[in-house]
Amino acid sequence: MNLPDVLFNYIGQLPECPTWDAATNTLLWTDILEQQIHRFCPESKNHTVLSFNEEVGCFALREKGGFILAMRTGIFLADEHGAIQSQVCDNPNNPLLARFNDGGVDQDGRFYAGTYWTRKPFNGALLVRVDTDLTPKVIQSDILGANGLAFSPDKQWMYTCDTPNYVMYRTPMLEDGGLGLREVFKRFPLGHGRPDGAAVDVEGCYWTALFDGHRIARISPTGEVLEEHQLPVRCPTMVCFGGEDMKTLYITTTRENMSESEVEARPLSGALFTMRTKVAGMVKPNFKG
Repeated sequence: MNLPDVLFNYIGQLPECPTWDAATNTLLWTDILEQQIHRFCPESKNHTVLSFNEEVGCFALREKGGFILAMRTGIFLADEHGAIQSQVCDNPNNPLLARFNDGGVDQDGRFYAGTYWTRKPFNGALLVRVDTDLTPKVIQSDILGANGLAFSPDKQWMYTCDTPNYVMYRTPMLEDGGLGLREVFKRFPLGHGRPDGAAVDVEGCYWTALFDGHRIARISPTGEVLEEHQLPVRCPTMVCFGGEDMKTLYITTTRENMSESEVEARPLSGALFTMRTKVAGMVKPNFKG
């Protein structure tokens, strides 16, 4: 069992959506509560921050440069400096009740973003896909907190999680670009961590951050837990692969809603961690729109 190391001297409130930019050899992530996107170069240690006027739940790099951003009120296109260029669509939920949360891009360059419903126990959150012609479509519902988006290397499956409901799903991806029926892939026992943000490696295994679980886990395509790696914090939020060989795993964590006593006991809550893996991860595609 590897012990992850702290990436650098940084503590955020709710870091999420770590994304490796191979073109610049830098790591990006959003701090949702701080309304920021961060960029860090592991080699030079240069750290820069882009600020926005509302929460950025998730984002992806665009092939043509800049970002696609899923913010509280909608999905937007922005340039490399974070300046908003245009709006793709509104948040299909009421933004007072649900902000955008986890998301990413499939191998065909389409962007996905899910929302997080704040009024429990109603499963009012949604998953939205933006096609490369910028057409948005709600593709899944009956979710409390959308998370864990990842795609199998063979393009057969889309994985998602509903973090507050302790469940991981998989959905068949059809040849015509559509989706089959979502099915439960794995349920997680209460009190042992909730599946949060995720990534997939070249062997098709699913790496998940176990929120409230003090660890991350590698899960086989058949649902078997193959590896677990402990963290010195309670709530990891997401993982991604990066580095020249794609064998460096980056892990975001949070200190949201933590008491002063817990932050004092776990002062690295909100830090980013890194560890080497034996298997390379899949490269995150850029949005083709």
